[in-house]
Amino acid sequence: MSTAFGQSTVLGYPRIGDNRELKRAVEAYWAGWIDAGELAATAAALRAEVWRALRDARLDAIPSNTFSYYDHVLDTAVAVGAIPHRFARLGLSDLDTYFAMARGVDTEPALELTKWFDTNYHYLIPEIGPGTVFAANPAKVLGEYREARDLGVESRPVLVGPATFLLLAKTTETGGDPFDRLTDLVDVYADILRSLAAAGVRWVQLDEPAYVADRSTAEVDALREAYTRLCAAEPRPAIFVASYFGELGDALPALLDTPVEAVGLDLVAGPGNLRRLAGAGPLHGKTIVAGLVDGRNVWRTDPRAAVAAGAAVAGLADHVAVSTSCSLLHVPVDLSAETALDPALRQRLAFARQKVDEVVLLGRALRDGATSLPEPLPPTPAAWRDDTVRGRLAASRATDRQRGAYPERAAAQQARLNLPPLPTTTIGSFPQTDELRRARAEHRAGRLDDTAYTKRMRAEVEHVIRLQERLGLDVLVHGEPERNDMVQYFGEQLDGFTTTEHGWVQSYGSRCVRPPIIHGDVARQAPMTVTWSTYAQSLTDRPVKGMLTGPVTILAWSFVRSDQPLADTADQVALALRDECRDLEAAGIRVIQVDEPALRETLPLRRADQKAYLDWAVGAFRLATCGVADDTQIHTHLCYSEFGEVITAIDALDADVTSIEASRSRMEVLDDLAAIGYRRGVGPGVWDIHSPRVPSRAEVLDALRRAVTVVPAERLWVNPDCGLKTRGYPEVEASLQHLVAAAAELRGR
Repeated sequence: MSTAFGQSTVLGYPRIGDNRELKRAVEAYWAGWIDAGELAATAAALRAEVWRALRDARLDAIPSNTFSYYDHVLDTAVAVGAIPHRFARLGLSDLDTYFAMARGVDTEPALELTKWFDTNYHYLIPEIGPGTVFAANPAKVLGEYREARDLGVESRPVLVGPATFLLLAKTTETGGDPFDRLTDLVDVYADILRSLAAAGVRWVQLDEPAYVADRSTAEVDALREAYTRLCAAEPRPAIFVASYFGELGDALPALLDTPVEAVGLDLVAGPGNLRRLAGAGPLHGKTIVAGLVDGRNVWRTDPRAAVAAGAAVAGLADHVAVSTSCSLLHVPVDLSAETALDPALRQRLAFARQKVDEVVLLGRALRDGATSLPEPLPPTPAAWRDDTVRGRLAASRATDRQRGAYPERAAAQQARLNLPPLPTTTIGSFPQTDELRRARAEHRAGRLDDTAYTKRMRAEVEHVIRLQERLGLDVLVHGEPERNDMVQYFGEQLDGFTTTEHGWVQSYGSRCVRPPIIHGDVARQAPMTVTWSTYAQSLTDRPVKGMLTGPVTILAWSFVRSDQPLADTADQVALALRDECRDLEAAGIRVIQVDEPALRETLPLRRADQKAYLDWAVGAFRLATCGVADDTQIHTHLCYSEFGEVITAIDALDADVTSIEASRSRMEVLDDLAAIGYRRGVGPGVWDIHSPRVPSRAEVLDALRRAVTVVPAERLWVNPDCGLKTRGYPEVEASLQHLVAAAAELRGR
């Protein structure tokens, strides 16, 4: 077995292509415009492009099997045979079964979708039960390894590790814990390792990020036992266990006790890993893969600090390799495509391809001595500082984050809005058609003047308002045709932000976003949404919601400055949103939704760090929303996370109405709300908008009947799981018809 790892590597790389070629190909396949062969050809070309780029960058160790049509956790489920019977019985091709698990079909809802640790990437939760029969299916892993080898690249296949896979899974039956199946699953991983070894694979990477969160002694012991058993499999490749997003804690000595040949440590998000490593004793025969280059943010690495950290690791281990802190999946592909950036900002940035160069440079510096490192960056430009907003924050008081008591607010809001029981609404966006995207692109390019653009957007707003009136919705939205993204839109209008032209990052499946970059103090120069909301309200007598994105979500879905605490940046954003809320209210908008879908996502993975985060996150939301009168109704929206872990914080937000994803999780969040005595309005989603399925009226009615057993009808709202921008109008109309009809039927009983 070869144990030569190399001096430099990355844990993964973006798979969408420089110009989102994968997104377009996958969506074309779903639409029936191309066949499976054409999709496979596009995918193969993208993989080859990545492998060549990494090889040409002189990266020593190159990963494979990091490509995915939809999600790498779903890929691992297929590799170990964890395909739920409800999908296997459909009789579809392997590819269509895969997409059915990801998106659902008419007869079966998709697997539940949630956030990958504390990132904005979403993974599909495996369904594991006592009846799940694991079986090795290494075809994809082997196929991609052989593709790379044919290009002259000796790659390292990557899989989610067995312990993390089960810790992320959910059971399909009452009782039982997927983690109880670890012994069975390790046997299947051993079979996969034997197949890889037979094909000539020298190294395999097994990712175990679940262990940077708090884990029980039993879970840590199980990790040690699992890798001891895997290492006993013969023949096998050398095993590299990668961790990321934080500190391994007790799991680090447990892994070092096993015969695994290499362990990866995130030294960006988990600097304490170095201290723990120093106390672990002799590391003879081990390679430590030091994550010195930030894989989650776009700022350049400080090479001198990174080399110092790498040298400290080198003093402890027989061999050290330099890596990214995590997969580069979380950053854009290539900074060279951004030709319009301010040079003062550009020189401070590194995207995926530039981070590969940093890794290679640091690897050589550790091997040969740090003799030719880049010069330090100049001081931060004075123009990025705003003393006015800093002074405003310094003068803020506790009362700026408080409103009147909820019962009085609710009575005042009902007197003003006069809503029926089980009021119906949507989350905000309506379908973003090709025509709308084309109009925004033409306006941005100067081919459509302001007058013509405004006319086109107003026509869409009126269409959306009339459609909602016809369908019978109670609280309307303007549909957000002018918005490219719920964070980028605000980033384009706030000081302290910069947006990119090509900085796309995968969020889930074929969904990509362009996170803004926060580089300076945040301030609002003018209203951002008032014109569109007031125009929509002028078209109808029904209340129209003003739509804003909350401060925590704006931070979570941006690349955030690293030179001040997140809490300070959140409060700066909150002040801008506070002004926007007041302007909406002054313009006659009496329902304002401030979305915080990232509240759970940004929760620190270690419990010891969570209270401080939740305190400032809740405080920022309340600073943004507590400047309005009691008869203005504040909504918030949360989606695709494990809400039970932040349920008290959701309550502490003190929103009048909280809409929340619930359809894929089968309304389980309602039990969490009931357990804490939640007493305000709640709208558990009754339609999974991330699936093309149109829910039947009976299906929606069944969900609402379950909901009213926990939430009284006078506090229960009826809405989809999330915004509708990714759906088409035919399915939107049909689904909303069923939603409104189900609410009306339940009201009448």
